[in-house]
Amino acid sequence: MKYAVIQTGGKQYTVSEGDVIRVEKLDAEPGSVVDFDKVLLIGGDETKVGTPFVEGAKVSAEVVKSGKGKKIIVFKYKAKKNYRKKQGHRQPYTELKITAVEG
Repeated sequence: MKYAVIQTGGKQYTVSEGDVIRVEKLDAEPGSVVDFDKVLLIGGDETKVGTPFVEGAKVSAEVVKSGKGKKIIVFKYKAKKNYRKKQGHRQPYTELKITAVEG
């Protein structure tokens, strides 16, 4: 089984064909195809490690949907100083289905 390690949004993901992953928000419409050329490693029968990226390697993915994650509560508190600060945040994401690992 062929797999790859790709880099997007400042993070690295191990993917293989058919996987569904959530990455940082991309400017792409649902149903469109996104290609990743920042491939750090191709594994399977023969392993190729990049320096830092593998030459000629490409991972294709189809955009399933975009949305926002669950709300994260950020609560800051200082003891005995009557300081309390509550903030909320929902991180935007793009869900991708990996269609091809080439390289």
